[in-house]
Amino acid sequence: MSSAASFRLEKDLLGSLEVPADAYYGIQTLRAVRNFHLSGVPLSHFPKLVVALAMVKQAAADANRELGHLSGAKHTAISQACAHLIRGEHHDQFVVDMIQGGAGTSTNMNANEVIANRANQILGYPLDSPDKPVHPNDHVNMGQSTNDTIPTAIRLGCLWRLDELTDQVYGLAAALRDKAVEFDDVVKSGRTHLQDAVPVRLGQEFGAYARAVERDAERIQRAAEGLRRLGIGGTATGSGLNAHPEYHARMVAKLSERTGLKLYESDDLFESMQSMADAVDFSAAMRTLAVTLDRVANDFRLLSSGPATGLDEIHLPAVQPGSSIMPGKVNPVIIESLLQVAVQVMANDQAVAIGGQAGNLELNVMLPVMAYNLLQSVELLTTGISNFTEKCLQGLDANEQRCRELVEKSLALCTPLAPEIGYDRAAHIAHLAYESGRTVQEVALELEVLPKEKLLKVLNAEEMTRPGVPDSKGS
Repeated sequence: MSSAASFRLEKDLLGSLEVPADAYYGIQTLRAVRNFHLSGVPLSHFPKLVVALAMVKQAAADANRELGHLSGAKHTAISQACAHLIRGEHHDQFVVDMIQGGAGTSTNMNANEVIANRANQILGYPLDSPDKPVHPNDHVNMGQSTNDTIPTAIRLGCLWRLDELTDQVYGLAAALRDKAVEFDDVVKSGRTHLQDAVPVRLGQEFGAYARAVERDAERIQRAAEGLRRLGIGGTATGSGLNAHPEYHARMVAKLSERTGLKLYESDDLFESMQSMADAVDFSAAMRTLAVTLDRVANDFRLLSSGPATGLDEIHLPAVQPGSSIMPGKVNPVIIESLLQVAVQVMANDQAVAIGGQAGNLELNVMLPVMAYNLLQSVELLTTGISNFTEKCLQGLDANEQRCRELVEKSLALCTPLAPEIGYDRAAHIAHLAYESGRTVQEVALELEVLPKEKLLKVLNAEEMTRPGVPDSKGS
């Protein structure tokens, strides 16, 4: 091939193809690109997955060198090539679509070819050399199969972003707790079935939101523990064929050291090949967080509804005009974006769950779509929560006057009257208040159901937000 040529010719068992002259990937990657133009999302979109693949290949080269299966020169070149990828170089060479057939073979071969060609360059062999010493299968993929490499890379890719995700979740919880303290003396109408209920403090609502989010972070961290069990070394089916008996233990130890993650050996390599239950569990924990975010965000949207004809109990930061036809309208767009993140994560979880049941016999062939949805969920939750916390929650204010106005109108203020005058009489007061458009306090004072001083204590809305029976002493 001349230096001016745009392509180099490569061969495999199916024939020959022209590969771009300067590409580090090779013929198998090119075939995959042509076969699987599906999602339009290349492997390079998820840099943590690329780095995870490089670390697996680098650890494998180390283990195979120690076990006497790989020469010093090849080991050094492969390790250096992997180091380039780990530093973030050449990620543009990872061009296969995230969704593909073959249980991730195209992804694995994309990594093998890029690393092999870069290693050969390091050894002084140009990309078009006919006698390159480092082979993508024989050397870079030594002791491995797609079937144990890809699940391992998926696990590492998720674990690397775990702290980033949980930091955002705990940050959201902390911001909610700050608002809970700020709003602790704001009494408002509670609502059940979207109907008036006994009073609560706005701070109590926000404190509950914070605890729910914290629990979700704890669930995600617990579920992530399963991702730390690695089946690398099981090769194709779990038997470990073509891998040294010590390879599995060495790989897990090396990956633990290189990644800084606590990783463990699988106690059953066959199960590790067949099952992706750990990934399904992790996805389910993210789905649970998405459910909480959806619920909380919808509450915010409801509480801020109006401003003239809705609840209008909280005010959201205005971030952009809301309508192309209605002047002055401002919509809760940051909340709506978080709702869409939650919807997508819940949908992704369904894809992961369905993919998880595809572990037929010795292999789950749905690894690519599971990886795509898992990594997208981690990314969406991390960025979505950060955006919501910064652009909505931190600038949110309480409309104390509106909260006070609505709680005073609430018929649920009759609730503490029931222990004093009986359920039926209290219900009658509520009915009269509703029919006459007056407050419960006004009607109760008119009917003189209790001495005024005692009645005012019983109907103290702030006291109703605390456990116990209001003014129960001596009754």
